Amino acid sequence: MMLETPNLNQERLDKLKELFPDLFTGEGKLNEDELKKLTAADGTVKETERYDFRWFGKSQAKRNAFTPTNTTLVFDEARSVNPATSENIIIEGENLEVLKLLLCAYREKIKCIYIDPPYNTGKDFVYSDNYTEEKRPYWEKTGAMIDGVKQTTNPDTSGRYHSDWLNMMYSRLLVARSLLRNDGVIFISIDDNEVHNLRKLCDEVFGEENFVANIIWEKNFSPKNDAKWLSENHDYIIVYAKSKEIWRPILLPRSDEANARYSNPDNDERGDWTSGDLSVKTYSADYDYEITTPSGKIIRPPKGNSWRLPKNKFDEFVTDNRIWFGKDGNNVPRLKRFLTEVKAGLTPMTFWFRADAGDNQQAAKDLRDIFNTLVFENPKPSKLIKKICRLAIKGDSEDIILDFFSGSGVTGQAVFELNKEDGGNRKFILVQIPELTDEKSEAFKAGYKRISDITIERNKRVISRSAGIPARNEREARTNPDQTHLDFSEEEVSQGKDAGILPALQLEARMMPALQLGFKVFQLVKSNFPRAEFKPDETKGDEENLEALKRYIEEKERQQTFAFKTQDLLTEILLKQGFMLNFKFTEQPEFTNNRVFRATDGEKETLVCLDEDIKLETIEQLKNSEQKFICLERALDTTKKWNLNHYLGEKSIAF
Repeated sequence: MMLETPNLNQERLDKLKELFPDLFTGEGKLNEDELKKLTAADGTVKETERYDFRWFGKSQAKRNAFTPTNTTLVFDEARSVNPATSENIIIEGENLEVLKLLLCAYREKIKCIYIDPPYNTGKDFVYSDNYTEEKRPYWEKTGAMIDGVKQTTNPDTSGRYHSDWLNMMYSRLLVARSLLRNDGVIFISIDDNEVHNLRKLCDEVFGEENFVANIIWEKNFSPKNDAKWLSENHDYIIVYAKSKEIWRPILLPRSDEANARYSNPDNDERGDWTSGDLSVKTYSADYDYEITTPSGKIIRPPKGNSWRLPKNKFDEFVTDNRIWFGKDGNNVPRLKRFLTEVKAGLTPMTFWFRADAGDNQQAAKDLRDIFNTLVFENPKPSKLIKKICRLAIKGDSEDIILDFFSGSGVTGQAVFELNKEDGGNRKFILVQIPELTDEKSEAFKAGYKRISDITIERNKRVISRSAGIPARNEREARTNPDQTHLDFSEEEVSQGKDAGILPALQLEARMMPALQLGFKVFQLVKSNFPRAEFKPDETKGDEENLEALKRYIEEKERQQTFAFKTQDLLTEILLKQGFMLNFKFTEQPEFTNNRVFRATDGEKETLVCLDEDIKLETIEQLKNSEQKFICLERALDTTKKWNLNHYLGEKSIAF
């Protein structure tokens, strides 16, 4: 027992909230202005009333969204699969910083975004947006070790419970909108905890006019008998278009059941048809007239109703054999609708039953089938994501779906499976923070220390299962016989080497039809380029401080020379020059004095040299080049820099 006297102030506030909840904010704080308005009957409390959506930290969250990032991505060879040909991407890192990086190359290039963010149930992880500090303080602030991020919860007793969640979502959605194409669309899974706030948030980010639908997804089948009130069996999927005037859902294939409603009992040359009611429930005297059936029977519309067509139009339809009076010509007239004249598919509906979109039980079973244990809590079924993909991305396109709360990686699995089903070429980008798994969880016991490990491993196993590739890692098989990993022989690895710069694991050609079975893994890290953190010594003069600054920069550059890998630096340079992460590069043999690469992502092309010294002969070779040329600034002296600018002008870039 707590040895304290009663907190009478809190008791009075609790009682006031019980009687008058409208006097309190959404986070349980007394709104003094509302209380003053209640007690000032003479109307002395003045304020400008307006419809607005505010919360604590909103302005800072917006600044976080538009602040440049001091990060980059590095290629992770060891965990990639078939990167030489696949254009799928999995990124391990804090998703706000990753989204900012993706803006360099993927602005307005993403066709569809699906996210399954934390639902803010009081036990969910809330991301920190302070990556710009030094590495150790950043991880320590989020309660993490150096090599991972430990889960930080957002308890519902917090005074900023809703605000913390809204801040996390606001900054990320602002950046995500810039990634969407004008004909793009975003789907967001959510439950009752924050659906009301998410709608208002998305109205602000995407525009209220671009709201498409609030889909109800049947996530559970059987009731939970331990529920205190009602057993919830649905979640929501909020849908917003970048521009509702442009985006349209892809029609669903017509089912055999839907087509079975059409027949041709009168052998109409226009083919199968079905009939619809000719009357409407709104009354108009001009549409209220007698109809004489072929059998001579007189028929009027039901009392209070009218016919759907004016008399002259009805007569035209009779002449055109578009009115059905029944086999005996004695029935109430109905309007014929021909199968050839209806849409090529079915318009999607907003209630998604488990039979069509899967449920939580199926999602858990899918994960157990892949890992032999449940390594992730509350996964989404691949059937649900496939349904979303079918509505948003055509199979014959090369469009990208982005998931920046990728969790167990089900979006990647859904894309692989859907492409296999219809021969499509959809691509994905998955982003997952390296959040530490609970030491008591099945995931941790199975050897997965981070959620991002599960994301990557799930998609490896899906590929292995799809391609029929057996496990070759004998040591892993001995230590953990229940798990299989996609692994490759030394011969396959050596075949994947690309000029000694881009080692790549490759599936055999016979195992790679047009299924894009693979992905490249990247990790979020600090930028490779040194940044000055020099502070002048106030006890010294300007000249001394200037010399100290020069020495500081030289030391930073010396450290940098030995620190970076060619692949890592190349990735950062090309990404920040707007190259997509599927870039490829080849060494150009005509340059004999420096190592020069030609890089392309299918849309852009450039020459790159990362040598510490660009030879004059190389610059002379570039004299008549039409290509952009990228190099390190420290590789040029004044003469070389002048010549390069003289020859190439804006086509030369020095980092």
